[in-house]
Amino acid sequence: MINWIIIFSRQGKLRLRRWFLTTNLNDKMKTIMEVIPLVLSRKQQMCNFIEFKDHKLVYRKYASLYFCFCVTETENELLMMEIIHRYVQCLDTYFGSVCELDIIHNMTQCYAILDEFIINGELLEPLQKYVLKAVRGAESYEVEEELRQNL
Repeated sequence: MINWIIIFSRQGKLRLRRWFLTTNLNDKMKTIMEVIPLVLSRKQQMCNFIEFKDHKLVYRKYASLYFCFCVTETENELLMMEIIHRYVQCLDTYFGSVCELDIIHNMTQCYAILDEFIINGELLEPLQKYVLKAVRGAESYEVEEELRQNL
């Protein structure tokens, strides 16, 4: 099970976070402040899996962004790497070569894609076309509702 997901820049700035466990804000911030320097301090040729407390961190770097998943010890690390890659592929298709600015300026869409992809810490839909179809459908519904309200 995925406990939480964070995306951060190579400068250590948090760009997106999603917790699937109930945790108070202080503990979340403390965890983030521990994890980001831990991942950033690792050399590129080192393994992308880190033992962290009683969990595992699985991370992957794409351009200037780090995608980091905290998973239970029994979770398959290679499957988590594939899930990270699929999420990035979805973002790439949606934004057309995703970059850090896309995540900053379109955070709601990034969360929507993530929520279609992973629910309650478990992979919901592995196929990119269904994830993007659901997100685009929700967007078109929002646009229609906005038009109705303005009329």
